[in-house]
Amino acid sequence: MKKNIVILSLAAIVTLISFGSAFAQFEEPVLRKVTKAERASFESRFADISWSGQGLYNPTTIDRIPTIELRSRLQAVFGDPTQTIGDLINNNFRPGKAIQFEYWFIIDGEMPLMILDLDGPFENGLVYVGASRYIDRMPQVKRTLSRLLMSEEGEPAEFSDYFYSPQREQWYRVEYTGGEFKREMISRPTTFN
Repeated sequence: MKKNIVILSLAAIVTLISFGSAFAQFEEPVLRKVTKAERASFESRFADISWSGQGLYNPTTIDRIPTIELRSRLQAVFGDPTQTIGDLINNNFRPGKAIQFEYWFIIDGEMPLMILDLDGPFENGLVYVGASRYIDRMPQVKRTLSRLLMSEEGEPAEFSDYFYSPQREQWYRVEYTGGEFKREMISRPTTFN
């Protein structure tokens, strides 16, 4: 009799644990943006991570929105990017390999995630790069990000970035100001010489 009670108790515990982890994948993740000052710490902490773009392919609303608008929504929700082309260009980094912006996150205190543009202001959507061992959590992270960016909190905020397009061999100032999205052709910014 005691043996049956122990077995039933263990079965109940296993069931509760399974239920708990099944529901965990539907919990809203906490996204903490990494600041510019925290970049070295982030890179050191996640130096051994196998990065992947898999797990985030389920299309959401934000995949169809121009990247320039998403950049302004990211500004509204999370503030300045973790790094821009300006942070990379003077460190022996060729502009043709650079991005307009990158937002780095730590999800639930343990999962690294980077969000960046694909081709500056000329595409729709964002590129997501996360740790492959957390691939099962990425769809929920993307749903949460989509909800945040499309909420009132994500109404477009002003920003100004630079972008270099290797295909066009052209520099651009990309911004949202005065209620307008702009991508203006410019010469290479003097701060990048």
